[in-house]
Amino acid sequence: MIWSESRTYHNNYLKSVSGIEATLAAVRVRQHVNPLSQKYQTPVNPLNWEDIYSNSTQPLHLDIGCGKGHFLSSMAQIEPRWNFLGLEIRKPLVQEAIARRDQLRLTNLHYLFCNVNNSLRPLLGSYPTGALQRVTIQFPDPWFKHRHAKRRLVQPQLVAELATYLAVGGIVFLQSDIETLAMEMCDHFAAHPAFQRQGGQAWLLENPLSVPTEREKSTLVQGEPVYRALFIRD
Repeated sequence: MIWSESRTYHNNYLKSVSGIEATLAAVRVRQHVNPLSQKYQTPVNPLNWEDIYSNSTQPLHLDIGCGKGHFLSSMAQIEPRWNFLGLEIRKPLVQEAIARRDQLRLTNLHYLFCNVNNSLRPLLGSYPTGALQRVTIQFPDPWFKHRHAKRRLVQPQLVAELATYLAVGGIVFLQSDIETLAMEMCDHFAAHPAFQRQGGQAWLLENPLSVPTEREKSTLVQGEPVYRALFIRD
């Protein structure tokens, strides 16, 4: 099934993460990274996925803008019959996530430093056809200023590329704590004929995934709303 029915973390995961976090040095990175900067314009090369995952034929969950990777490392343990790929433009965060993955010995999880705006096609084009079944885009940088809108993650080109590689029946889950940004992301996906929004125009009241992100938890603790939407690939 697409969504895991599990709603709890494994106790051994929590213990292992606490130990790992104690050994990892704090990583200081820029809060905002301009994806249009010249240094981020070189796309990644296609990968040999059989060297990446212990079983490259498993369904793939792609998390775009994975940050430190806590969300995916939790998901990878809860759903061992899925493969997980996190893409992040801030290299120090990827290095930290990989160190944590290696200590947890997760063979169904990989992180990659890249600019998704120019690297999605070579990555997904080299992956087994039909394997991509789930995509999450969670709390991307809003780039509030109007002149910076072109730096936002979800653009028509990204939506079109996901439509090309996402399996029929596959899902895209979006969430943000900025309503205008959530609406813009939804508008881009709704404008593409391959995607259908579930539940009409209303925001989802609950996260359909078994693991919340750190940003989601902190937003809810503060009593602030989270705007969520789910799209299915027709």
